[in-house]
Amino acid sequence: MSLFALPRTAVSTRLLLTEGAAHSGELYVMERVPQHEGSESVLEMLNRPQAFFAFRPEPGTDLMLVAKLHTMSVTLDRQAPIADPARLSAAKLLGIEVVLAGGTMFNGWASAELPPEQARLLDYLNSTQDRFFAVWTHAATHYINRAHVLYARPLD
Repeated sequence: MSLFALPRTAVSTRLLLTEGAAHSGELYVMERVPQHEGSESVLEMLNRPQAFFAFRPEPGTDLMLVAKLHTMSVTLDRQAPIADPARLSAAKLLGIEVVLAGGTMFNGWASAELPPEQARLLDYLNSTQDRFFAVWTHAATHYINRAHVLYARPLD
């Protein structure tokens, strides 16, 4: 291990890659980040400018460096996309259906942290140039790569 390596935290996840197969395993986020207290979120890691992230399919196997470009979605069980209760209570919930290239479909909610006059689903999807955005249910949070979205529609 390098003396300059930053501490990382393993997060259990499922990846959907462009070849169509889902892969379960662990990805890694930084234990500390300068912009807030606590560890980096999966969404923050996915939206960093680096083109690859580390993924281990199962314990004891070799680490894979996965291209974000070919990552269609990353799913975490039972983890809200916004951990801060104050931010979550202020966000507007938008019902959303997302269909990816290849036909995979996600239904859930998007938590829009936008001014009330700009809080439509279209505004949420166009509010940032970040590569990934979150759609969540009570069971899971899906981080979806915008580049692989065929269409989205409101469920409200």
